[in-house]
Amino acid sequence: MNIHKATKRYEAWVGKRTTLVPADLKSKHERMAESPFLFFRGTFYRWAQLWPRVCPELAAAPEVLGVGDLHVENFGTWRDVEGRLVWGMNDLDEVYWMSYANDLVRLAASAQLAAEAAHLDLIAKDAAEAILEGYREGLEAGGRAFVLDGRHPWLREVAVSELREPVRYWKKMEALPRAREVPESAREALEALLPERSLQYNLRTRVAGMGSLGHQRFVALAEWRGGRVAREAKALVPSAWVWASDQLRSQEILYNSMLSRAVRCPDPFVHLRGHWVVRRLAPDCSRIELATLPKERHDLHLLHSMGFETANAHLGSENAIRKIKKDLDERPGNWLGKAAARMADALRDDWKEWKG
Repeated sequence: MNIHKATKRYEAWVGKRTTLVPADLKSKHERMAESPFLFFRGTFYRWAQLWPRVCPELAAAPEVLGVGDLHVENFGTWRDVEGRLVWGMNDLDEVYWMSYANDLVRLAASAQLAAEAAHLDLIAKDAAEAILEGYREGLEAGGRAFVLDGRHPWLREVAVSELREPVRYWKKMEALPRAREVPESAREALEALLPERSLQYNLRTRVAGMGSLGHQRFVALAEWRGGRVAREAKALVPSAWVWASDQLRSQEILYNSMLSRAVRCPDPFVHLRGHWVVRRLAPDCSRIELATLPKERHDLHLLHSMGFETANAHLGSENAIRKIKKDLDERPGNWLGKAAARMADALRDDWKEWKG
């Protein structure tokens, strides 16, 4: 099955489970043609198809509740229940049961493609080593959330540099198009997360992301006690792993399972309600894009932290950790870099066909 047929079949599968926005889907297809990195970010469904064929020896590795669509731009900041700034994985839409190696290989492959796009300054082998070293350290330490108040000063500097200027941020929110037809389930999900039940709000539509571009997104904007607040509801479907796999446990959306299992300092404003992921939007609660990072930074240190955070996610699958450590000890040198290169090559071939 080529990339065009795979895309058509996957989008038909998604369309049976949620309402797709044709204009956003068209924009996604156009952006996928711009670069291998953007293509990679928008086609986790294709990765899930290729993975067992390109890396069969890794696909059979010990299984965990994995992130699935892990990549170098799937990290951001939020405020925990104590108001502390936290850094970690930002998107858990594609969580499912899979080989622990999938998340590591996908993260390393994304680093390779990001370096080619000049978003990172590093060598592929060094990137894989940094990710794997961070992952091993995370497993050995039993995990630890990245709370940036007082710790990880270099990471806080990187994260804070991306925090949007409030005036500009809220002007951008106010400029979002007004929503016309909003499902009642989305309204209920948004209202449940507003600071007051009777709060008056305006509904807008929002276009964001790559993998979920084409899904409905609604934003509730309101004035509350002297300032503005925003909540977003994004339509979610089962992981693309479900679509690509033959042997499945269920088609359940496992977003909440990852939130409750992982070693994590949770965002109290992120919830799955029905098939809507609802979250707070604010200048300090956002995904961090590589292109906006300061020029003076330590990319390998950043990847090391991403590897550690991957361990934080996998530690939620407690029964698999001993098997994972044993499997890691038996892997040959640079297995991660080589596997990432094979998957990146397969995605580049698809991108060339897509672009053509």
